[in-house]
This record gives sequence, structure tokens and C-alpha cells, in this order.
Amino acid sequence: MRRRQLLTALGAGTLASIPPLRRAWPQATRRKSRIGVLTWWPDGDPAGRTQTAALAEGLAALGWIEGNNIQIEYRRGSGEPGRMGWLAKDLVAQRPDLLVGVATPAVTALLAETEAIPIVFTEVSDPVGTGFVDSVAHPGRNATGFVDIEASLAGKWVEMLRQVVPSMTRIGFLFNPRTAPENGSYYMSAFQEAARTLTIEPVTAAVGNPAEVGAKVATLAAQGCSGLILMPDSFVLTQRHLIIAQIAQQALPAIYPFRFFATAGGLMSYGANLAVQNRQAAGYIDRILKGEKPANLPVQLPTQFELVINLNTAKALGITMPDSLLANANLVIE
Repeated sequence: MRRRQLLTALGAGTLASIPPLRRAWPQATRRKSRIGVLTWWPDGDPAGRTQTAALAEGLAALGWIEGNNIQIEYRRGSGEPGRMGWLAKDLVAQRPDLLVGVATPAVTALLAETEAIPIVFTEVSDPVGTGFVDSVAHPGRNATGFVDIEASLAGKWVEMLRQVVPSMTRIGFLFNPRTAPENGSYYMSAFQEAARTLTIEPVTAAVGNPAEVGAKVATLAAQGCSGLILMPDSFVLTQRHLIIAQIAQQALPAIYPFRFFATAGGLMSYGANLAVQNRQAAGYIDRILKGEKPANLPVQLPTQFELVINLNTAKALGITMPDSLLANANLVIE
């Protein structure tokens, strides 16, 4: 009807000079897609802002522009698992088209509130063990997404730290059972097996709150641990500045799971690039909003890992970093 009206008023020759309108009309009338994002990252955390920006960049690259054709509501748990339940309830009550859960506590809370709304998760270590999906290849439920660090990487951390401290005989593994995957057991077997293979005694170090961190790290040093690994759980990530400071006070070489630990003063980090992963998550959001089911989209394992070395921290510890590690580093901080 609109085309016939224009032809009548303007004539065929005039119509040919008018810019095409058919792309603009759907944008003017289409309902915005609505997404709810629940993340454990505290508001204002620079690392958390990086992940949020990466997700928005990924969506924009696929044509999803916030405020234009998509509306995003954020809820932040501030690193406190107890907040996740009521934040998830609030998001689900708004009946968005899709939910995004960032980290295991967030996804757990969302799945407790809905089995119907599609969920895309990121920064999750063990989606099968936690019951988020039936299997990596066939999620089978209303959730799918991206794994950040597989259990086997715990063995790699032991091997890399041994290169830094060849004389190491005891190594600690710091985590919070309340927030770690499977209460910490997910990474534990690979950690213990790798340590014993290298004739190193593995020592587990559980902490329940920030006040316990200093005493626990001091105890590990007093027990003769000459190296420390930080498990990738939401407590450890949120409390990274405190933990790094306490480890520095005990002069312990340590390896961390993500880049932002090393840039904050940690000795070295090795793990997935979370910004890349959050950017990739936009692809699954796009496909689900266009009609695909999470149950049919395989969980994606990490494909890009990065090694970051802080030479300033190495110098403060009196450590000469091995050439083999420096040669493979993605970033060396001097």
C-alpha cells in the first residue's frame, strides 16, 4: 500500500531517487529484545568492566545495539554469593527474552528461578558437574555457554611454577570451598597428580572469608611451601588485591588463573582470555534470539590461553624467570 501511494504522488521517475525505506521500517516498529545479565563482578571493578564491555562489543558486531534494538538489564552480585538468589529472582520476574549468567554462582541462582528462559553462561568451569547441562556436546536444557578453565589446567600450573622454583618440595592450592567449582574438588585431582609426579607435596589451603587469607598464607609459608596456586573461584577473583598483598608479604612465588592478577602485581598468570570469551558469547545470544535452542548449542571450551609475567614482582622476589617461559609469554610487565 505504501509503495502504491508513493507512485501515485511522485511518479515512477521520482521514486527511483528516493533512498530505500524497507530497512528503516522494521527498526521503527520491532520490539526491542530484552536481556538480563547477572554477574558476580562488583560494580566498578576494572576487570569486570572489561568483560561487560567485551560482551557489548560482541553484540554490536552482530548488529545488536543497546538502546536501539536490544535492552540490557544488569545485576551485580559484588562477589557475594548470598546476593545472587534475590538478584536472579528480580531478573527472572521481568521475563526477559534471554538471561546471561557470569560465573558459577550467578548461573546457579538463575537456574533455580527458571527452566524456561534461555540462559547463556560465561566464566564457568564445570557446567556438567554443577548440573547446568547434561553434557558438553548436548546441553539438553535451557542453558549453554562457555567454559573458562578446565580441570586439567591445574596440572599445568604446577609444572610452570616448578620451572620458576626448581627446588620446590611443597606447593599450596588456595581456594574458597563455598565458591569454588564442586567445593574445590574439580581441580584438586589434577593438582595433586601433577605435584606428586614431580615429587612435590601438594597442600590444600581452604579459606572462608577475607579475614582468613593472611593467616592461611602465613601458615603455608611456615609449613615450607615454596610456591602457591590460586584456584579460579569467584571469591579468589574478587579478593585478588588482598590475596596478592598477603602473598607478597610472605615472599611466595605464585601463579594465578587470569591476566588481571599479574597486572595487579601477581608474579604470573596462565589461563583463558575472559574478554575474548565474553565477546564470543554474543554469538550464542544472537543465535538464540533468532530462534535456536540452548539445548542444541554445544558448550564451548576455551581455545585461547595467555601467559602473563610480571618481571617487577619477579625482581622483588629475587627470581630469574626461565627463558622458556619468557619466550612463550603473551605479555611481559617490566
